Amino acid sequence: MGLMDTLGRIPKILEANLNAILDKCEDPAKMIDQLLVDYKRDLADIKRDTAAVMADVELAEKRLKECDESIAKKQKAAENALKAGNEGDARTLISAKQNLEVTRESLAQNLAVAQKNAEMMKEGYNKLVRNIEELEQRKDAAKAKISMAKAQEQINNTAAKANSTVNTEAFNKYEQKAERMLAEANAAAELNSLDVSVDSLTEKYADSGSSASVDEELAAMKAKLGV
Repeated sequence: MGLMDTLGRIPKILEANLNAILDKCEDPAKMIDQLLVDYKRDLADIKRDTAAVMADVELAEKRLKECDESIAKKQKAAENALKAGNEGDARTLISAKQNLEVTRESLAQNLAVAQKNAEMMKEGYNKLVRNIEELEQRKDAAKAKISMAKAQEQINNTAAKANSTVNTEAFNKYEQKAERMLAEANAAAELNSLDVSVDSLTEKYADSGSSASVDEELAAMKAKLGV
């Protein structure tokens, strides 16, 4: 990441709201992990570029100071030349001093820009550090909450499934069907006990006829013998 890229990234970092970011995502734990990866990568780049901008400030301050010293020196020399009666030398020194004063304006503007960039970079860097610290602190808590939420969801699903399997209406229908089957079986058994088949009747009366014939023969035998 170059300096210009970093300067473009800083406003987004300053405007970023961690809570808003985490609230929008479906899985805060994964988002925290991803943000930590991104922030730590950006932190190294921003730290390097911030140091470079701070060095620019130091260099701009040094150049401005040197320019101020040179202006003061030219001013003093022009005064001394004028005192010595060398007006031409004084004029040359004053002209040089004025050129330096124009240069000083540019140097002062450069310093102001460098200072502004440095402040913005340091603010972005410090916010990024705070975000990383906050995310590190919230990471374990967020993952624990996610695990608890998933466990609760599983429990809810299991309970719902268990409730759905208990179908009272269906059970009542099966129970009624079983009672009817039992009643029909009992009725059939009762009918079976009353059922008189042709074969059973034949056997019954055949035996009865046989018995009547024996009785008749026995009576005749008794009459013959005078018993």
